[in-house]
Amino acid sequence: MSPEPESELSRIGISLPQGLLDRFDEIIHLRGYSSRSEGIRDSIRAYITHYQWMADVKGERQGVITMVYDHHQRGLMQTILDIQHEYGYVIQASLHSHVTHDRCLEVILLRGEGSELKRVAERLMSQKGVESVKLTTIAVKD
Repeated sequence: MSPEPESELSRIGISLPQGLLDRFDEIIHLRGYSSRSEGIRDSIRAYITHYQWMADVKGERQGVITMVYDHHQRGLMQTILDIQHEYGYVIQASLHSHVTHDRCLEVILLRGEGSELKRVAERLMSQKGVESVKLTTIAVKD
């Protein structure tokens, strides 16, 4: 997929929680962006690059998912557990840590077809209350 021409600009409006916007503004200031729009464009480019990288996860893989989420989000812990049971054939182990009163860190070890590992990560990242999900994999070679 080649990058889209960036000569034509479009205006969009988004709604964000104030805390998320405040953290984003801090980062763009620290990184020296000239505007919030520049930071958002860079973030979108990074998101697209990550998505394309994830699309290339194929073949037998060993991997780890790291996930941070709000354990007070209604029903989220049960949903995470249900997803892990649904994909038990690729999930080898998981580790749960209480980071703060509100936030948890989950580390999930996986092994299987790359597309399945990616599917688990995508299912987890689409849940309300999940702050971040990162899938890292390595090809399994005999």
